[in-house]
Amino acid sequence: MSFSKKSRYALRALVDLAVNGKEEQQALGMIAQRNGISPQYLEQIFGALRKNGLVRSVKGAQGGYFLARRAEDITVSEILEAVDGSYRIEPEEPEAGAVSEAIQSTVIDRVNSLLTGLLEGITLADLEREYDVCSQAGQKMYYI
Repeated sequence: MSFSKKSRYALRALVDLAVNGKEEQQALGMIAQRNGISPQYLEQIFGALRKNGLVRSVKGAQGGYFLARRAEDITVSEILEAVDGSYRIEPEEPEAGAVSEAIQSTVIDRVNSLLTGLLEGITLADLEREYDVCSQAGQKMYYI
């Protein structure tokens, strides 16, 4: 299993928006520039995020995007589903009978359950906090 580039870009852009959009909306071009993402591609991603109620936009010269809900209320699961649909492993083909049922219940259902629980338990606020930790660790300079 892997996350698509679209999902990864959506996560990056929303972390950026959570960090930089606390005071005012953020222009899509600035989010794209800070994250090395094509503005046209990011517009497609934000269209899906807007449609799913994760971001809102303000039109006009001073327009931009902001989170539609608090970062604590947006889960990674919601973000991934908004841009790519289901991230779960596809169900086993039923034609193989008992073998398929065994694989489905023992492997696929359990993996999907664990994955869903994990991704629903991680919020955008968690990613924002981790970003803060990582960015501050990168700023430390030691001189001898």
